Amino acid sequence: MWSQIADELPRFFGYYNLIFFAKALGTTFALSAIGCIVGFSAGFVLATLRMSKRASLMPLRAMATVFIELFRRIPFLVTLMLVFFIFQGLNADLSMFTVALVSVCLIAAAFIAEIVRSGLESVHQNQWDAAATLNFSYWQTLQMVIIPQAWKIILPPAFGFFVLFIKDTALASQIGVIELAFAGKAMSNKGFSATLVYGTVLVLYFMLSYPLSRFGKHLEAKLATTRNR
Repeated sequence: MWSQIADELPRFFGYYNLIFFAKALGTTFALSAIGCIVGFSAGFVLATLRMSKRASLMPLRAMATVFIELFRRIPFLVTLMLVFFIFQGLNADLSMFTVALVSVCLIAAAFIAEIVRSGLESVHQNQWDAAATLNFSYWQTLQMVIIPQAWKIILPPAFGFFVLFIKDTALASQIGVIELAFAGKAMSNKGFSATLVYGTVLVLYFMLSYPLSRFGKHLEAKLATTRNR
């Protein structure tokens, strides 16, 4: 096996193969980065709407609840196919990358919303009551009192989800998006050793996920509560 890999190395790491892997890596990075950013932003909005007790926001609260509970329980592949066929039924001329991007944003928003909600609810009720005595509105309470205290609870599971999320984007290959999993399959079909191909894919996924996990740990340490004796 090792002699076969050694023979294949010059051809495998040829110019065009490297360009192919670079484009696939860029697609995976774009899906992950945009999905995380949009999902985090939308998730925050959904979580705050779900926690609101104002009567005027009841329709939005109900819609947010249905959205979160629905997309947290549908497998990513099913969501991907559902979005694909909905756009197809609407005769929308969209690229497969756009279809996959919409799918990952929907999934990320639903999961991040639940992470944010649990973080906001972890802040003691006394903090909410204190803000109410100062006549803060709901949004002022969140912005100036609750969210600053909830960050250290929200960030660790959020970044843990983001790392898992990078790997889940591999399912976009099922509709023809040329990302890392698709590139690995294509190179394997060309006759290259599976060990060499998927070992390379493994390293590239690690290059994407490890810096993200380290950045999450850095933020977690920076925002952690100071413990004095």
